Amino acid sequence: MQTETNRGILLGVLAATLWGISGTLGQYLFEEKNMNVEWLITVRLLIAGIGLLLVATVTRHHIFTIWCNITDVAQLLIFSIVGMLGVQYTYFAAIKHSNAATATVLQFAGPIMIALYLAIRNKQFPKKNEFLAIILAIVGTFLLVTHGQINKLSISATALFYGISSAVTLAIYTMQPRQLLEKYNSATVVGWGMFIGGVVFSFVKTPWQVPGIWDAATFSSIAFIILFATLIAFYLYLNAVKLIGGQKTSLLSSSEPLVAVLISVIWLKTNFLLIDWIGSICIISTVFLLTKKSNK
Repeated sequence: MQTETNRGILLGVLAATLWGISGTLGQYLFEEKNMNVEWLITVRLLIAGIGLLLVATVTRHHIFTIWCNITDVAQLLIFSIVGMLGVQYTYFAAIKHSNAATATVLQFAGPIMIALYLAIRNKQFPKKNEFLAIILAIVGTFLLVTHGQINKLSISATALFYGISSAVTLAIYTMQPRQLLEKYNSATVVGWGMFIGGVVFSFVKTPWQVPGIWDAATFSSIAFIILFATLIAFYLYLNAVKLIGGQKTSLLSSSEPLVAVLISVIWLKTNFLLIDWIGSICIISTVFLLTKKSNK
């Protein structure tokens, strides 16, 4: 049992680490290689989506069954466009207009959006730990985007818009496909979500119109984002959930923004001040509060 727990913890940390690295590589591609955000999202979703569908097929899941129910198809399309495509694009757009560290931390306000939504839907005031998490998220976001100066933003308004949008779409991405995931294999649902999102975004930026400066570093970075930070990270995360449960795994995912911050500061020399660290800690700590079980 202890071996399985340790293995689950390792897999969860590895998945979060890969996601944290991918954000920093995205910043590197945008700043150094003149990479187009829309093209990167289109290619990432298409290739990763096909890869996950192949994984589902190899593991003997019927990937086309989901298309036999009109209600499921409608839910899948909403998940693909609003959830999957929405969270991918807004996150990388936030990186483009700010940096990987700030964008990743802002996206971690997503669980707060979920807590607020559930409180409104259930018509009940947030519990003590939820209320404290909401306050911390507001304070953390305020410090991160203003550095404590009410009349001045430390990031652009565009970056703030995409950062908050990534938190909202992350909440949708997490909550909306719940019924689909109860009926179908997760690799099937997410695989179709990615593939459909990539097809839709192909009308915005076609994958064969390749932008940017291409060299070994560009190829390596894009390959890492698609293969390791999408396919492998997703597989590791799912196995971690099976071994140690969703609560512990979600706690481990808080290492993602920490990895993004550290790599951005050390490698890309991103200017991250003490007040940014304080704001980040406030936001990341909400994950621990929201996953804390009540005594009831």
